[in-house]
Amino acid sequence: MGLSDQRFDVNLSILFTELPLLERPAAAAEAGFTAVELWWPWTGTPTPEPSALAALRDALNAAGTRLVGLNFYAGELPGPDRGALSLPGEESDRFRANIDVAAGFAESLGCTALNALYGNRVQGVDPQVQDTLALENLALAARAADRIGATLLIEALNRPESPDYPLVSAESAVEVVDRVNAATGLGNARFLMDLYHLSMNGEDLHRVIDRHTAKTGHVQIADDPGRGAPGSGGLDFDDLADRLGKAGYDGWFGLEYKSPAGGAFDWLPADRRAARP
Repeated sequence: MGLSDQRFDVNLSILFTELPLLERPAAAAEAGFTAVELWWPWTGTPTPEPSALAALRDALNAAGTRLVGLNFYAGELPGPDRGALSLPGEESDRFRANIDVAAGFAESLGCTALNALYGNRVQGVDPQVQDTLALENLALAARAADRIGATLLIEALNRPESPDYPLVSAESAVEVVDRVNAATGLGNARFLMDLYHLSMNGEDLHRVIDRHTAKTGHVQIADDPGRGAPGSGGLDFDDLADRLGKAGYDGWFGLEYKSPAGGAFDWLPADRRAARP
C-alpha cells in the first residue's frame, strides 16, 4: 500500500490560507476532501466567543468536512511560539483555560484527536520546572480528551526551525507520551508522527516507524527539504506509507505542507481525497 492508498485530511491552518478561515472548509470540499484538521484558530485567545466557535462549526458542517484533528491553544502559531503548556505563568494559565473549550469544540464535531504542543524552553527557567508543569498540564488535557473519547497527541518538531523546543526527536516525544500515560492511567496519550519534522532532524524514518508506530495516533506529512507537497523533495512517501501500514498504522495522513494556491494536490488522484471507512 503506497501513499495514494491512504486516507487524507487537509490542515486548514497551512493550506488554503489565502482564504478567510470560514471559507477554507468549503475550499477543501471543492478540492475533493472530506476531512480536515486545524491548529488552534484563535491565536490571540484560548477562550473565543461562543459565536466564533459556532461560526467555524457551521462552516465545517455546511461544507460536509469532518474535523479529525485539533490543536489546543499554542500561543502565536504560526509565529514565534511552539505551545504554551510548559511556560510558567500566564501562558500556562491560558492553556488550562483552553482545555475544556477545545475539548468541547472537538466533541461537538466528533473530533477525536487533540494535539498539545509542548512549548519552548524559557531562558532563566529550570527545565525541570517546565517539565513538571508540562506533565501536570498534559495530564489535565489527557483527562479532558478521555471525557470525550479522544486521543491526546504529543508532537516532535525539528530543531533547525524550532531551536528552543525540547521535543526534537521521536524518542523524546514518546517519552512524554509514556510519562503522561503513567501519570493518568488512561493510556490515551499517543505520538504524533510528523515525517517532515523527523526528517529535518536527520532521523532514520524506517527505524522510527518500526519502533514507534504502535504508539502513534496520527501522521502528518510534508516533503523535505522545503515542506512542500509530496514529490517536491526527497522523501519516498510510497515506501514510508507502505511501511507504516505494515507496522499496523491505519489512521489519517494529515497534509501539513506549504503550497501555492494552484496545484497543491496534483500529486493525489481526486478519487483518493475522500474519507473512506
